Amino acid sequence: MINNQANLVFRSMTMADISSIVAIEQEAFTTPWTPEAFKNELTSNMFARYMIMEHDDEIIGYGGMWIIVDEAHVTNIAVRADHRGQGLGERLLTELQQTAAFFGANKMTLEVRVSNEIAQRLYRKLGFKPAGIRPAYYSDDNEDALIMWADLERYRSEAEEQEW
Repeated sequence: MINNQANLVFRSMTMADISSIVAIEQEAFTTPWTPEAFKNELTSNMFARYMIMEHDDEIIGYGGMWIIVDEAHVTNIAVRADHRGQGLGERLLTELQQTAAFFGANKMTLEVRVSNEIAQRLYRKLGFKPAGIRPAYYSDDNEDALIMWADLERYRSEAEEQEW
């Protein structure tokens, strides 16, 4: 249990973080990304931005996105199983939204399983709205994905204030 979220640290993912991130992936997803996928994102994808959430020097969550021109696409976001239900996913996604705005994104999109009501509730809380369905999107069970979009305008003024 994290008693003080002010002690959370958000930073860019490094190659040294990959083994911890893969462990979180395996807890969170039925088809987790491989270490090679993360290495490729960090070394070969100029659009990729990955963020780590730490508490007491322990990685407890991460999120990734691609920022292409003025749009951000969330690739993945997860919190360690023993830290869920504490509002940390909300903090992490808010940090991703602020970072996307800082890098010039006006909108953010993501896909979520149509059955994942918990995630959808969080996304709606942070301004995401349903925009369509990707049929049979998930390869493990052919479940559809709900496409959601959020406007990042409220974060744009914050990002502009941070510029020098």
